[in-house]
Amino acid sequence: MNKPRMTYFDKEDILHMLVAESAETSSVEISPNITAELDDKGQLVGIEILNASTYLRDSILESVEGRVLHLTEPTAKQTFKPEQGLAPPEFHFAPLCR
Repeated sequence: MNKPRMTYFDKEDILHMLVAESAETSSVEISPNITAELDDKGQLVGIEILNASTYLRDSILESVEGRVLHLTEPTAKQTFKPEQGLAPPEFHFAPLCR
């Protein structure tokens, strides 16, 4: 497989990724707004994403937020008791060792 080529169609908000030079003969909807394009042997030749800006924004945010949550964890926990006049706790986060 060659290096994929991507083309964004701004007016239509469609991202098309070409992964092979073969002709598309069929397609399969993978999920709403995502279609896999196949050649006559059933090999993937392209991917089309409708509403691409929203899909990519949501996918990237979800991925980054998930990674950030797994990279840090609280090192100390304190109980905040406003009735006792204590200041809110300071939380310190340390990277997890992997």
